[in-house]
Amino acid sequence: MKAIRRFTVRPVLPDTLRPLTDLARNLRWSWHDPTRELFRSVEGDPADRAAAGRVDDLDPVRLLGSVSAARLTALAGDQEFLDRLRAAADDLDHYLNAPRWYQEQQEQRARGARLPDCVAYFSPEFGVAAALPQYSGGLGILAGDHLKAASDLGVPLVGVGLLYRHGYFRQSLSREGWQQEHYPVLDPGELPVTLLRESDGTPARVTLALPGGRGLHAHIWTAQVGRVPLLMLDSDVEGNAPAEREVTDRLYGGGSEHRLLQEMLLGIGGVRAVRTYCRLTGTPAPEVFHTNEGHAGFLGLERIRELAGGGLPFDAALETVRAGTVFTTHTPVPAGIDRFERSLVARHLGEDGELPGVDVGRILALGDETPLGGEPGLFNMAAMGLRLAQRANGVSTLHGSVSRAMFGGLWSGFDPEEVPIGSITNGVHAPTWTAPEVGRRAEEADDRELWELRRTLREQLVTEVRERVRASWRQRGAGAAELGWTDGVLDPDVLTIGFARRVPSYKRLTLMLRDPDRLRALLLHPERPVQLVVAGKAHPADHGGKRLVQELVRFADDPRVRHRIVFLPDYGMAMARKLYPGCDVWLNNPLRPLEACGTSGMKAALNGCLNLSVLDGWWDEWFEPDFGWAIPTADGAAATDEERRDDLEAAALYELIERRVAPRFYDRGADGVPVRWTEMVRRTLRDLGPKVLADRMVGEYVEKLYAPAALAHRALAPAAARELAAWKSRVRGGWPKVALDHIEVGELGEDLADAELGATTAVRVRVALGDLGPDDVEVQAVAGRVTPDDALVETRVCVLKPAGGPDLEGSLLFEGALVLDRTGSFGCTVRVLPAHPLLASAAELGLVTLPAEATGKGAGVLLR
Repeated sequence: MKAIRRFTVRPVLPDTLRPLTDLARNLRWSWHDPTRELFRSVEGDPADRAAAGRVDDLDPVRLLGSVSAARLTALAGDQEFLDRLRAAADDLDHYLNAPRWYQEQQEQRARGARLPDCVAYFSPEFGVAAALPQYSGGLGILAGDHLKAASDLGVPLVGVGLLYRHGYFRQSLSREGWQQEHYPVLDPGELPVTLLRESDGTPARVTLALPGGRGLHAHIWTAQVGRVPLLMLDSDVEGNAPAEREVTDRLYGGGSEHRLLQEMLLGIGGVRAVRTYCRLTGTPAPEVFHTNEGHAGFLGLERIRELAGGGLPFDAALETVRAGTVFTTHTPVPAGIDRFERSLVARHLGEDGELPGVDVGRILALGDETPLGGEPGLFNMAAMGLRLAQRANGVSTLHGSVSRAMFGGLWSGFDPEEVPIGSITNGVHAPTWTAPEVGRRAEEADDRELWELRRTLREQLVTEVRERVRASWRQRGAGAAELGWTDGVLDPDVLTIGFARRVPSYKRLTLMLRDPDRLRALLLHPERPVQLVVAGKAHPADHGGKRLVQELVRFADDPRVRHRIVFLPDYGMAMARKLYPGCDVWLNNPLRPLEACGTSGMKAALNGCLNLSVLDGWWDEWFEPDFGWAIPTADGAAATDEERRDDLEAAALYELIERRVAPRFYDRGADGVPVRWTEMVRRTLRDLGPKVLADRMVGEYVEKLYAPAALAHRALAPAAARELAAWKSRVRGGWPKVALDHIEVGELGEDLADAELGATTAVRVRVALGDLGPDDVEVQAVAGRVTPDDALVETRVCVLKPAGGPDLEGSLLFEGALVLDRTGSFGCTVRVLPAHPLLASAAELGLVTLPAEATGKGAGVLLR
């Protein structure tokens, strides 16, 4: 028989133990070691520990629901435990209420420049803790670290996501090594979440209108991540039809319409959930909305609908929404972007759908991907996200450059470096990912102590790996009599290399297998052996990825090497917390430049693990020989031949491990300590560690994006929004008449061929503005070095000023002085851009007027 209803019955805690509930319900325990140790002591005897799950998968809510009454009675009489409990409760109270970095920054600012009172942060997944499995990979882990760092800094953030009743999936292996997926049901009653309720006690909920008069209803669950509330919408509620109940069934599942409904619920429903939460709790309304990837992009449409309902026209509402919106892109390839059939979007958002008061044609235009070389029949979520956000960024310096090139079509006429997409390099949350032993001992340790610490962490990983290998083989059907060999899996004294991540093809899980004989020789080297710990999940629909997993597993199953290489199924946060500290080297070999950031290597670095990586993502930005090794990448013709490229890069990987990495690890002094290796570990901890922190990342978001967005939002009161929208409309309409009539560089008789460094030269240009005025534009001289094909690089801008009234043809003269501030080939051009004090970038409208490509008098260009 199967239960038709499921619910959780919890024991009644003695009064002295009541603070345990508050500690368990706030996910700060997941990164606060004293609280974690407190709950481990609650587990008590092995029976309680088994009932609560693995110790490493600490889950205080589930623990408190399963601990025996006898154990609770014993704890209630244990004064030492009660003292620790009181200290933990007081510490949490101080953490939640004392001023932190953000409040200090707020006090230092003038009233008009204050930081936002609230920021809403939307993401399709959040990896906060293993006890709340609502993530698939790096995007979710990054979002979880963003919330935790915001909490530590005191940033008034509200997270918004979905509550998936099956999470992503649990991974196991068949006897043949094929990935198998399992979707256990998650009971919210057993999760660290609380149902948001109205003042009368009824569950708060949001509703979306669907075609045909149907409705999509969702409850709102709240997880408390330190100081930050995380709102998660759940469609598995009474009142929904079976198909609607399954909208939030699993992460990244279902077909196109299912995904569209998920993203409508996240974006549109998420805004409504935030409004409901703010109404019920008194939290200030968000001034800034941050969408983490395009999945939540519909939030901008809901905000336009809100403003339109208040009487603001679409264009003015759009300007208001853009001013307060930040968009972060994480994908370096067009294939990674969600795209839907325009007809499907129109049906769900049109007159018979969710946004009947908003012109569906205007909605579809926001997702038009044809300027990007895309298909006219598709709606592009990233294109919409960029059009709805005045500020956008990639997640590493290299990824910012890749994004500007990929999305540059939305700002045609501008060089890629001028496309208004910046970059803030991701960071990771140190208290979550750093082993406690590293935090306590590494800073003051001498070489021997540091080396012994590294061995201790490696030994812990070996123990963990053996347990997981045995469990995996039992799942694959092996009996106890077959598993004696697992006691010799890995060696705590052997160089250990880790590789763990999702398994799309570009991450190249099996590059290490390119030459199996050479890899086998590295693993079994008689003097300098290497061992590999590998983990990763392929998307359930990615059969190519599953084949890569199987290829790796079959190699690792070989009795000749299975003590030196393992594949661990079901990679997740609990495994990662052991894996990063226990590895000596972290391997990353994606196809450059397809790794937007790649934060797993950052987490490893925080524990003194050295990186061995292709120069991609964050490693391209911060690599130094002190921190690890750079795997060379193929270039020229070899880079376009996939087989040749992988052969070359795999050979480079083997060469690095054999000739540089392993020799340095095994190069021991008389005391058995590898001094040069430990020095690299020390420099990684001391110099690289501070760069990769999520505190740094969130601080940059506050200063570079949230604060300017809040100021822009406040500046766009309804009247200002109307004025800006009208101005943009007038400029777009009048821009075809803007032209550069006549350009002069240098004075009459001046020979610029003999110009000297530091000299100045005059630039004059006549500009036809048509119906526009000089206040509507900025005329610029752009100067810099000239490449052999006449392209300007390393440019700087000199703004030219109006000089007199219009001539007989109505053109205006603009002039200025250009400083010749560099030697060598030097050149300049002029251009006209729209100008308005409320624009965040001169490229914002995508409008620019340049001189004709030809030179000479006929083109209106005179060089004297």
